[in-house]
Amino acid sequence: MSEELQEDLPKVIEELEKKCKEHPNSVMAFHHLGLVYMKAGRIDEAITALEKAIEIDELGSESMINLGAIFFGQGNLDKAQEMNEKAVAANPDSAQAHANLGLIWQQRSDFDKAISAYDKALQNDPKLASAWMNLTSVLTMKGEDDRAITAARKGLELEPDSPLGHNNLAVALYFSGNFADANTHMEKARELGYSVDPNFVSSLKEKLA
Repeated sequence: MSEELQEDLPKVIEELEKKCKEHPNSVMAFHHLGLVYMKAGRIDEAITALEKAIEIDELGSESMINLGAIFFGQGNLDKAQEMNEKAVAANPDSAQAHANLGLIWQQRSDFDKAISAYDKALQNDPKLASAWMNLTSVLTMKGEDDRAITAARKGLELEPDSPLGHNNLAVALYFSGNFADANTHMEKARELGYSVDPNFVSSLKEKLA
């Protein structure tokens, strides 16, 4: 966040708080207030504002998704899952909600459900690069190397300079036995600032020796 935006936050918050008081049934006012609270690090207040937005509009999937993101960041997977499942119920075509559920299932080590959720996300939005990249990780863990490589390459087509994307592709290529290309993408990930697992680097170098 830029210093200029950080300095403007108190003023933006004040204006949105005033708007919420003047329009107590405004979904957008409470939703935006919740987002700005999140940016300001005022998490408890962000939760309250987003919960109010959902109370006003029970189909407010964007507020549910953002509230789920807060809970995920706090390590509360149960609440994060609940919010994203509600978002999917409200808007079955929400690629982000499906992708978030994929990440939650991935955290729970239920890789089949994670893959299913990522697939649904990508059916709704094939350009959601983060879903391709996270799908790559799960497929690699499942030993589906060819599909993992395909997913990684699709993610990198959308975000060519993604450090995570290059790292994930490097890992997928490694397990497929393509050590030279794995090294190329591993070095690219490091060049872009990704903290590559030292054990992976050592193992890859041994394979290339």
